[in-house]
Amino acid sequence: MDDKQKLADLKAKYDAAVDKVLKKMPERKAEFVNTSGIPVARVYTPLDLEGFDYAAQLGLPGQYPFTRAVQPTAYRGRFWTMRQYAGFGSAEETNERYHFLLKSGQTGLSVAFDLPTQIGYDSDHELARGEVGKVGVAIDSLWDMERLFAGIPLDQVSTSMTINSPCAIILAMYLAVAEKQGIGFDKLRGTVQNDILKEYPARGTYIFGPRKSMRLITNIFEYCTQNVPQWNTISISGYHIREAGSTAVQEVAFTLANGIAYVEAALAAGMKVDEFGPRLSFFFNSHLDFFEEIAKFRAARRLWAKIMKERFGSTDVRSQMLRFHTQTAGCSLTAQQPLNNIMRTAFEALAAVLGGTQSLHTNSFDEALALPSELAVQVALRTQQVIAHETAVCDTVDPLAGCYYVEYLTDEIEKRAQDYIDQIDRMGGAVAAIEKGFIQKEIGDSAYRYQREIEKNERIVVGLNKFQVKEEEKPKDLLKVDPTVGDRQVARLKELKGSRDNAAVAQALAELKTAAEGTDNLMPPILKAVQCLATLGEICDTLRAVFGEYEMAVM
Repeated sequence: MDDKQKLADLKAKYDAAVDKVLKKMPERKAEFVNTSGIPVARVYTPLDLEGFDYAAQLGLPGQYPFTRAVQPTAYRGRFWTMRQYAGFGSAEETNERYHFLLKSGQTGLSVAFDLPTQIGYDSDHELARGEVGKVGVAIDSLWDMERLFAGIPLDQVSTSMTINSPCAIILAMYLAVAEKQGIGFDKLRGTVQNDILKEYPARGTYIFGPRKSMRLITNIFEYCTQNVPQWNTISISGYHIREAGSTAVQEVAFTLANGIAYVEAALAAGMKVDEFGPRLSFFFNSHLDFFEEIAKFRAARRLWAKIMKERFGSTDVRSQMLRFHTQTAGCSLTAQQPLNNIMRTAFEALAAVLGGTQSLHTNSFDEALALPSELAVQVALRTQQVIAHETAVCDTVDPLAGCYYVEYLTDEIEKRAQDYIDQIDRMGGAVAAIEKGFIQKEIGDSAYRYQREIEKNERIVVGLNKFQVKEEEKPKDLLKVDPTVGDRQVARLKELKGSRDNAAVAQALAELKTAAEGTDNLMPPILKAVQCLATLGEICDTLRAVFGEYEMAVM
């Protein structure tokens, strides 16, 4: 009798035993499915991995298709980069938080920008009123960027900046600060998000239309390939797609479809895939369905490796490696019983580590109520440090490999994500799918289903729809942004414009407008404008005059 028959016989005995138990005690639910709608079987065996090819589907860590890890030794060499996303109020206030985090053991900086900055308005714009410094730091000019990184040598930190539509301008400011510190661009390490495609269906902080924005993105690819070689030129982001309500499968599919669009745009601009491929990076969410999340990361790695090698002909393994930052799920946090969020974040962080992340941000327990306090930020960072130093999960690479359930889920997520990618390809790619409203509708439908499950108590959120307790109306010690930050930023802008060489600014902006009307790379004229102390709003207005502003079609 062969092994397959023995397994089948064992499974039959197990099913018979289950039937006896079910007559006395039914299961909790009639059907078990994960957040992507994938049915979850009672038990998994090798019979669920029929035809599984170890070499082709799994392999060894650091080897194609990188299912297990992008590096052969993973965390045995060094831990992931521990980042805490931070930014609020003025540059000086945020700088204080960065120094606090670095002293607490953080190994990388992650900058959050306020809403006016994200959509290309200076703090003195009428639309910025009441929003300055509220959800991130206000950056209007090179002066602010210098204050933001005061006392922080840029060649000794890895910096991630969550900025998209005005990304080229913020990156130029960072480069100008490095220049003032006497640091060569080749010494800089970090990432700009620079992922405009997910803004249209998921976040909304866009300025220009998708096709005009793609030019700015590929200009950054080209400029950094030539001048800032260690910089990750894009963080292709599933995080916000998931926060908007997508499933895990949709997060992988839509993120990689966007990645395909960026690669195609760079190739159309005349670049070669292995020139820019090694500097592409990704950004994923880590949600609460523990095993689904681990499988999601593994499936995404395998899919991207195949896409880069088989679809785009990459021969450089660095281009085939999906390197990613992870942030725990902000949408999973509750204002009710906020200390429960510490546990949620810990499980999500552990899933990210078991899934092989290269960089991690852990959300703070009070983020459903306000920007994080120092205590909450420290607890969030300590969560990562406990996982790294006390749990021993980092001592072996991909410890869940071979787990029947995890391997089944990895295969199933890959298959379902590929089906979505094929559908998007038939529409003409991610840009066309966004313009047709397809991705928006898919995310919206998933978000609605998830919310209805909570409202109908089909999905339990502890402290929200079950196990409630009477709580104080106003939790104590929440961070409050100084309400005068807007006035201070406006005064600083007035001082800047009164002291700079305004003729030089006007000349730099005119040169930028001419370049935008043509086909030249826009990074050099943007860098020149920043160095002349042109403001972010002035530079964006110059580009608005050429590119126009995008309005999403009502579906």
